[in-house]
Amino acid sequence: MQRLRRLLGGILAILALAGMVAPANASTFIRAGLEDLVAGNEAVVVGEVVDTKSYWNSDGSFILTDVRIAPREVLKGKVDKRNLTVTVMGGTIGDLTTVIVGGAQLIRGNSYVLFLNHDDLPGAPGVRTVRHHSQGVFDVVLAKDGLRAVSQANRHPLLPDSKGISEALGGAQGVPLDSFRNEIRGLAARPQGSSREVK
Repeated sequence: MQRLRRLLGGILAILALAGMVAPANASTFIRAGLEDLVAGNEAVVVGEVVDTKSYWNSDGSFILTDVRIAPREVLKGKVDKRNLTVTVMGGTIGDLTTVIVGGAQLIRGNSYVLFLNHDDLPGAPGVRTVRHHSQGVFDVVLAKDGLRAVSQANRHPLLPDSKGISEALGGAQGVPLDSFRNEIRGLAARPQGSSREVK
């Protein structure tokens, strides 16, 4: 009975979150451009996942996972470089796994560009998390031309933004990591209220 209660609570939390973020489709989000991601998050880091720990939230209704990150670079904001923990929804405890469709996938040993903000998750208020889900996580991958940042949102459908663009930022090939970092730094340094076309 306890397991059923937790499972139902988790399903309801997912449906509630999906309804708030994307009423048109539970697994579809409106496409966010780089300007949106930089402006809408307090910190942007390049880092490697060093550890993960899944657990039940405060009322035992939903699985959360704390992800410990070793930051290599801070592109925006301030973070504790020795103890950066990001909390994401979903995870595995024993034989029970909660999967968030369109959620951030952070794997131990892999490197990412992460767009981070403090937000409320089910039973965990004010934690540092990936607010934009898969759109706020870019896998750092080695390609023929060097390191590239590839959005995890390529794995999920996106609704068009105000410019009619529905492709994930950078597309399936991603963008060169160096230019991506420079673009983020430039956007983070701009005065609030100024605007520029960013794809």
